[in-house]
Amino acid sequence: MKLQPIIPFEPVLTERMPEGGNWIAQIKWDGVRMLSYGDGSGTELINRRGNRRTLQYPELADVRAYCKSPSVILDGEIIALSGGKPSFHEVMRRDSLKNDAAIRAARQQVPVIYMVFDILYCAGRWVLDQPLAERQRLLAGMLLPHPFVQAVPSYQSPAELFTAAQNKELEGIVCKDTTSIYTPGGKDKRWLKRKISRDLTAVAGGVTFRDGRVNALLLGLFDHEGKLHYIGHAGAGKLTMRDWQDLTELTPGLTALEMPFAASPERSKGAVWLKPQLVFKVNFLEWNASGTMRQPVLQARVDLPARSCSWSQKDT
Repeated sequence: MKLQPIIPFEPVLTERMPEGGNWIAQIKWDGVRMLSYGDGSGTELINRRGNRRTLQYPELADVRAYCKSPSVILDGEIIALSGGKPSFHEVMRRDSLKNDAAIRAARQQVPVIYMVFDILYCAGRWVLDQPLAERQRLLAGMLLPHPFVQAVPSYQSPAELFTAAQNKELEGIVCKDTTSIYTPGGKDKRWLKRKISRDLTAVAGGVTFRDGRVNALLLGLFDHEGKLHYIGHAGAGKLTMRDWQDLTELTPGLTALEMPFAASPERSKGAVWLKPQLVFKVNFLEWNASGTMRQPVLQARVDLPARSCSWSQKDT
């Protein structure tokens, strides 16, 4: 691959819909952000952290099958459905695999869709400095029909799309300024995300047991000084019995003699403290006045460094 990976542009959180006629809205998919790089001789799928995921998604490993341009960088999100809705837990069943045989089996069990919403490089030239409206026209002309690739639809009324997303119990929407250029590594109000529920990645600093098996996690975020702050106790969610059994088997090797949190959690009776290494994606409704999550729901265990679970997520 001759094309070098870039850090994708990110939206910022908002509680208000943007005003003006230069905005479009798109569904915020509960999946894995993925850029597809094709240089004419090969294809690489690379996530937002710069990790290659080409092997995990063989149905997307040839960009020429879904894009006309001989050289291209596409930006989008890989999703998997459960009950007709995007499921982060399901797509992580694919994203975390390393073994070829397991990947082949999972391809049949967990089909994915690449939801493409931007084009950054096309036919040997960067288009980052083109306004979003122009990039969308270019993208529409470049994508080919493909069973596992779709262009993300855009809508003119953010408020109406947000209501529809609420009715369908989706994650939220992203509003984008059609005059905006694309800045790699950027994160500002040219793109705004309005969430129906909040989400973050948190590290487990402790577990509780029931009948000899882990049944809940005590979760935390690190501040800028490296102190771990407790943000909630979560047991409900999408982890399977196999997931809980795996956590039970991992616990003895991660047990800590001292509590890792800066202050003792309210619900710490019977807790076994852990070295803060295991990271999980969590959805929740809002922050309580105590600094804990209201109604946290575990989505999946994710392969991220523990220190990426920072206190700054409370404002994103």
